[in-house]
Amino acid sequence: MTAVVLYHNPKCSTSRNALALLRERGIEPTVVEYLKTGWDRATLERLAARTGGGLSGLMRDKEAEARALMDAGADDQALMAAALAQPILIERPIVETDKGAVVGRPLERVLEVL
Repeated sequence: MTAVVLYHNPKCSTSRNALALLRERGIEPTVVEYLKTGWDRATLERLAARTGGGLSGLMRDKEAEARALMDAGADDQALMAAALAQPILIERPIVETDKGAVVGRPLERVLEVL
């Protein structure tokens, strides 16, 4: 099995369920608690490209600031600045492997990159 990275928020039930799903399949991922570590530009650019949805596809619609930026048609530069300043604006969980990266919503999407 290829290396698996889980960008994780332990307070999120979907993120916890993604971790449990991986472990049920015998996979112990590298867990990145992005609310503690923050994001860096290179990682967000890579995930935006690998998930196929761009930065807007990584934004967490349930966060008012993310929704406001997207409703206003913010460009990638504005979305990146916001995400770097406020890591919570990025959706979770995100699972990345050599096969690709997905936002794990719905949870079954995680299986696509295993």
